[in-house]
Amino acid sequence: MIHVRAHAKVNLYLHVVGKRADGYHLLDSLVVFADLHDDIVAEAADDLSLAIDGPFAEALAGESDNLVLRAARGLSAFHRIEPKAKLKLTKRIPVAAGIGGGSADAAATLDALSRLWSVEIPIALLPKLGADVPACLAGRPLFMSGIGEQLAPAPALPPTSILLVNPGVAVATKDVFRARNGPFSQTAPFNVAPLDAQRLARFLLHRKNDLTAAATIHAPEIREARERIGATEGCLLARMSGSGATVFGLYASDEEAARAAAAIAGERPAWWCWSGAIRS
Repeated sequence: MIHVRAHAKVNLYLHVVGKRADGYHLLDSLVVFADLHDDIVAEAADDLSLAIDGPFAEALAGESDNLVLRAARGLSAFHRIEPKAKLKLTKRIPVAAGIGGGSADAAATLDALSRLWSVEIPIALLPKLGADVPACLAGRPLFMSGIGEQLAPAPALPPTSILLVNPGVAVATKDVFRARNGPFSQTAPFNVAPLDAQRLARFLLHRKNDLTAAATIHAPEIREARERIGATEGCLLARMSGSGATVFGLYASDEEAARAAAAIAGERPAWWCWSGAIRS
C-alpha cells in the first residue's frame, strides 16, 4: 500500500503574459503549496478501481473519468501495461476552486502508481493532464511559466501562514480565460529571498492576479471574500488564487490566520474556510 499526499496549490501571483497561436495563454506565476491536502492510496489489484471519500467526495461522485483515473490510465498506456490498482482518494480540497485539487490528485496518483508499478513518470504526460500538474508533482515553491510546463525554483520563502476561503461557487477555468481582456502583463519573478512574511507580502503587492476581474464576472462573491479577508486583523495580503473562486490571505502566524478563519466562518457559515501553513 502506497500513500501520497496531494497538497493544495496557491498562486501567490499570476500574470498572463501572452497567448499562443493555438489559443493557450502564457503565464508567469509564483506557486506555493499549503498544508491542506487530499490523500491518494494505491495498492495492487486485478483491475483498476477508485473509491472516494472525504468532505468533497460528493462533488466527484458522478465522474467516471476524473483526473485520478485519467492519470492512472495515461501512465499505464505510456508504459503499455494493464492499469491494475485499487485507488482511494480522500477529497478535502474543494473542486473547481483555483487551488489545484484535481491537478494535485493527478500528480499524487502518478507518484503512487510509478512506485507501485516500478515505472518512471513520463514528463510528456503531465501537461496532457492539466497545466498545474507539473508544478503539483514538484510540490515545492516554484515560478511557473509557459502554459505551466516551465518550472524554475523560487528563492527561499519565509515561514508564512495562509487562510483559504471559498464562497461555495465553482468557476470553470476556460470560462475565466475566455472572459479575460486587456493588455498582457510583464513577467515578474524575483531572486531575492524575503526575510519574513511581511516582506513577502510587500513583494507581492507589486504583482497581481490577472484573472481576478474575469473570475469575478462569473462569481461576484470573490470580491466580498477578498474584502472580508483583507479586513481581518493581521492580514498582509488578500488575493484570489488561480482562476478562482478561492481567495487567500497571508499572515505572519498560524494564530492570526486561525482567528481570521474563525471570524469569517462566523460571518459566512456557508463558506468553506481553512487556515494553516505554506510549505517551504
